[in-house]
Amino acid sequence: MACQFLAKALSTLLVAVAVLPVASGQALPSASNAQSGKPITHQLKPTPTTVAWGFYDAAAKPVLRIKSGDKVEVQTLITSSPTRLEGAGLPPEQVEQSLRDIHKDVTNKGPGGHILTGPIYVEGAEPGDVLEVRIRKVDLAIAYAYNAFGPTSGFLPEDFGYAKMRIIPLDKKRMLARFAPGIEIPLRPFFGSMGVAPPPAAGRINSAPPGIHAGNLDNKELVAGTTLYIPVHVPGALFEVGDGHAGQGNGEVDITALETSLTGTLEFIVRKDMHLTWPRAETPTDYITMGTDEDLTKATKVALREMIDFLMKEKNLSHDDAYMLASVAANMEITQLVDGTKGVHSMIPKKIFTGKATVDKK
Repeated sequence: MACQFLAKALSTLLVAVAVLPVASGQALPSASNAQSGKPITHQLKPTPTTVAWGFYDAAAKPVLRIKSGDKVEVQTLITSSPTRLEGAGLPPEQVEQSLRDIHKDVTNKGPGGHILTGPIYVEGAEPGDVLEVRIRKVDLAIAYAYNAFGPTSGFLPEDFGYAKMRIIPLDKKRMLARFAPGIEIPLRPFFGSMGVAPPPAAGRINSAPPGIHAGNLDNKELVAGTTLYIPVHVPGALFEVGDGHAGQGNGEVDITALETSLTGTLEFIVRKDMHLTWPRAETPTDYITMGTDEDLTKATKVALREMIDFLMKEKNLSHDDAYMLASVAANMEITQLVDGTKGVHSMIPKKIFTGKATVDKK
């Protein structure tokens, strides 16, 4: 009888442990998922041991290991310090404790300034593969954002040779930012930075400039419901996410958006059947190609050539017809102008593709 009681108690304890949420980033599968091998959902919160401050790096140590098909409920932190936020008028009690802890305890910093949650190691991802990141959900984590500029940043530093920060209240119920009396901005939250480690030869790279690793794309189209495709350069991909934005204008001209903390659910798929040079994305309504370069013209050419390549390979168009279709149907957008390398993306609506292409590919 005592043995039966002990066995029952042990079984109950194992089930209880299996469903506990884990704040450290190490998710535990339920007993059924562990046995069946079905995708599971992990939790990853920002702590001094689960963030990469200002860099992407092939040598970075993963803070979470997942399998292809798994989801991660992830939290990211606002890209500012408690001191600066309080100096701009934010009440001290509204500063997240996790932000205070990270600013106090993290010493492995730079060269950039973003606090990125990760890296996440995706099992099976190898150089030459593509990491498909399905953005299932993005939510506001706090009730405020900030916007700021400085004397050496932004697109017009010659016109604004000083620093200024504004705390902007966020109305989650109405999904509006109250910028000023009589000015309300609709919210479209997205993660400004989602990327993987660069090739090992690049070493530790600054989190600010986007590139072939994706990173700080600041693409306002990457909201919930969108899928991002990133070329993989190292085993496990080493995905990091952060730089939460409650909303942004194309260009992000003063160098910040509605900067805030976010939570989200991301699903990761290793694609062995895709091979990309540059990141791409897909929204419910559009296909998106991207390009970055210090020169805006060169960045535009990368994004356009990527769109032509997409139309040829995925829509069966000839080189000439892809160029023509891009001209009459694709929109070239300035993603951002202020991150070291300028970003451009090309968007083409899905609704124009009504059936199998019949153009001559000769």
